[in-house]
Amino acid sequence: MNARSLIILFSYHHKNTEKLAGSIARVLDADIRSPHQVDPQEVCEYDLVGFGSGIYDGKHHMSLLKLVDRFPDMSGRNAFIFSTNGVPAFGSDRWKVDGHTDDNHRAIREELRSKGSIIVNEFSCPGFNTNSFLKSFGGVNKGRPSDRDMRKAEEFALKLRKEVLI
Repeated sequence: MNARSLIILFSYHHKNTEKLAGSIARVLDADIRSPHQVDPQEVCEYDLVGFGSGIYDGKHHMSLLKLVDRFPDMSGRNAFIFSTNGVPAFGSDRWKVDGHTDDNHRAIREELRSKGSIIVNEFSCPGFNTNSFLKSFGGVNKGRPSDRDMRKAEEFALKLRKEVLI
């Protein structure tokens, strides 16, 4: 049986996170769906499920958090988290690629763990941001995610494929 992967994605403003999701999905041969396209029961059919969005007020989009809240028991199910953000979480190791340093992932990480999911890895990088007052300055992180960010997302996915989907 071939391993199956799903990416649940919310990407809105500049489609920053959608770009990352596309790179990750190509490597994992993953389906991509928005939160409203996912039946909480069907996530158990996948060997690996990714959760990605931009960061809104220090956490993933509320539609992802509400979806995970409706999940059945996910004990032993592998999950990964990814995001783009305009500003790293206060006190975080600025956009670290591997590990659990980005506090912007805390809410969804805790929600997934409360369902029994195993968080196998996380990825975050800057994304172009023109929210709020930043619009008057032309935004921050122009050109992000960059080609380099996209390569790092692919490397992240290759590592997931090698370590989780063998």
